[in-house]
Amino acid sequence: METKTAKLLDGKALAAKIQQELSVAITQIQPKIGRPPGLAVLMVGDNPASAAYVRNKEKACAKVGIASFGKHFPAQTTLGELEEVIAALNHDERVDGILVQLPLPNHLDAVTLLHQIDPDKDADGLHPVNLGRLVRGETGLRSCTPAGVMRLLQEYKISLQGKQAVVVGRSILVGKPMALMLLEADATVTIAHSRSHDLKTITQNADILIAAVGRPGLISADMVKPGAVVVDVGMNRVTDASGNSRLIGDVNFESTAAVAGFITPVPGGVGPMTVAILLQNTFASYSRAAREQRE
Repeated sequence: METKTAKLLDGKALAAKIQQELSVAITQIQPKIGRPPGLAVLMVGDNPASAAYVRNKEKACAKVGIASFGKHFPAQTTLGELEEVIAALNHDERVDGILVQLPLPNHLDAVTLLHQIDPDKDADGLHPVNLGRLVRGETGLRSCTPAGVMRLLQEYKISLQGKQAVVVGRSILVGKPMALMLLEADATVTIAHSRSHDLKTITQNADILIAAVGRPGLISADMVKPGAVVVDVGMNRVTDASGNSRLIGDVNFESTAAVAGFITPVPGGVGPMTVAILLQNTFASYSRAAREQRE
């Protein structure tokens, strides 16, 4: 019997396409504004994973023509010092997007800092004002990872209307905004989490299954409805017996790919889309600032 393999949702290819489109748009609009778009990524401490993410973001900015105003602070930086930096960036006309790279050292409160960012410069789309706009269906900057998932589904012409969508995970970063975006697209949405009873029965009903819990290999093939669309938001670094480390998702890719209709790889699926939407959010703020200048 022939083994069926799911079609890959290639986030890496789509992110490259989005970056190309942004590069063209920036080239066209920049002469009218007199400056490039600007993104400030604030990083505190020496977390190696964070440093790698920040480098990726800065490289992507350079590729499309966005100026980086990134700042790297020592681990002992105080909340007050960071609040002053954010206040200055809020008023800096060269800066269209601001984000604080997480996780932060334990003595700093991420929520307090997030509240300091001007909602119209909130490149991560996580400010309460932007989440409120999402709840109300109003225009605003959207949380990058779930918005990246939606853009990926759209690219592959996956219809969501009336479909059963299950989001495993309820974080403010992914799970909750993901559920709201699916609802906005007319899906019927269930949110499952670590305390859900009989997760397998819940996920087996999903036409669209989104795993975003940070637990390696949590979703196995027997939890997936045949032909379902499986989106793996998990990014878990695991080390094998030989000491080699690699990234794996929340989905057991090999077995699930034989059951699903579509599936995202890890890496190369949702990760590149998150960065692409971050750039898109920065460009959206830049375009809005340009419109306000003209009015």
